[in-house]
Amino acid sequence: MKKISLGIKRAFDIVSSGILIVLLTPVWIGTSIAIKKDSEGPVFFKQGRRTKDGEVFQMYKFRSMVVNAEKMGAGLFNYENDPRVTKVGRKLRDSSLDELPQLFNIFKGDMSVVGPRPCVTYELGDFDTLNKKYKKRFQVKAGLTGLAQIKGRNDISWDEKVTYDNEYVDMFNKYGFLADIKIGIESVFKAFKHEKIYENKSDENMNDEEAAKAEEAEIIRLAHLPDID
Repeated sequence: MKKISLGIKRAFDIVSSGILIVLLTPVWIGTSIAIKKDSEGPVFFKQGRRTKDGEVFQMYKFRSMVVNAEKMGAGLFNYENDPRVTKVGRKLRDSSLDELPQLFNIFKGDMSVVGPRPCVTYELGDFDTLNKKYKKRFQVKAGLTGLAQIKGRNDISWDEKVTYDNEYVDMFNKYGFLADIKIGIESVFKAFKHEKIYENKSDENMNDEEAAKAEEAEIIRLAHLPDID
């Protein structure tokens, strides 16, 4: 039963992403022109991310920040009014259009339409020593959207996201592709609401850089806590 569900899931990924890649040709062209006119740098942003079994792949996005933004300020975190975000980039993020190039990742097989959002290669610390809770989410392919995104997106903590990601793994094992259909439909409605786009600081008294460092350390700590059997 699981093999059938995985087959249906992959077939849906190929067909849906392929159709959208073609239909969105005007969006590729228009967005590319807007990005190039707005700021210096490439149209697309590529970053190493982890998918099923921790495998690393290059994930694509429309560039929404200045070049080398990852090495500036809040690093991987994006708080409200982040100065690294370009004018066009802010509109892309608000509408989630910056994520569209991941359709190519889905077509290639790096990702699926539904699954846990792919983390940056070093975001959780050493992959091999992750505890069971944080490693479970890697039993399935990373996704463009997932249960954590419809439950809270960036408004919830990493630990809560992992809990929802693991819940999705259980849902897929039990209900198969039906779980993907439910999450996919809810994701469409969420995307139009433009809610919970930015991450919350654990301490509002900290500046962006301080808050990001504190949050990064806490995520890695939780990801490597001893397993409780």
